[in-house]
Amino acid sequence: MGVSIEVNSDNFAAEVVQKSYEKPVVVDFFAQWCGPCQMLKPILEKLVQEYDFVLAKVDIDQSPDLANTYGVEGVPDVKIWMQGEMRDGFVGVLPEPKLRSLLSELSLKSELEQGLETLQTAIQTGDAATAKQLLQALSEEYPEDRRLILAGARFLVSQNKFESATKLLTAIQADDKEYFAQAQAIKALIQFQQIVTESAAENELDELFFKAIRLTLNEDYAAALNLFLELVGRNRNYRGDGARKAMIMIFDLLGDDHPLTKEYRKQLLLVLY
Repeated sequence: MGVSIEVNSDNFAAEVVQKSYEKPVVVDFFAQWCGPCQMLKPILEKLVQEYDFVLAKVDIDQSPDLANTYGVEGVPDVKIWMQGEMRDGFVGVLPEPKLRSLLSELSLKSELEQGLETLQTAIQTGDAATAKQLLQALSEEYPEDRRLILAGARFLVSQNKFESATKLLTAIQADDKEYFAQAQAIKALIQFQQIVTESAAENELDELFFKAIRLTLNEDYAAALNLFLELVGRNRNYRGDGARKAMIMIFDLLGDDHPLTKEYRKQLLLVLY
């Protein structure tokens, strides 16, 4: 947990510059009359309760000299100090996921993120008992966190508890743009599991498709994408364009910034066009 403080010309050097040698200092230059500033404020206040950084709030009307010194032309203007030096931040309002990414770039992790990493390790190593305990503990503390809901659903899928996973995912609706695609991808994983459980391969394309599904369920995404790509090239109409749709699902599951997503999106375009 970090700390939130008000900063002015008198204490800026001590609370921002000097303090930045101990931990990152996020400086929020704001104004009381600024609507976007009031939108950003609660998000920053929420994050400083989760991450170990200093949130230093500077009212530019009370400290115009600081605003001039650090080139503040519009608010909110967020700048970052580390090791006594100012780094680039951003101007305007960033959505919470973008702010979390920014904090991650500063090598900061919240207690929840550390818990999610431990949970993922437990799932990958097959330690279902530990994963279940972690999920329960984290869910009690962060009952509405979408990342935890997604992690919980994926764990339930790995335990073949498809109905429970589907029920858990109902909390993520279409207007939850940041996480809805991932929720839909996990629902597709459930359908994949049902396909390999209930269906039998009738031809070579079926064998490739089912193998790619099993690779996906085992989280061997590179191999799965390679097989799905082969299927797209061999028969675009197979299972109603099912191989291409499966690739899109994996992209949603991994996220736009994942190296596999970037690589195989390019390869898919080359095959299609």
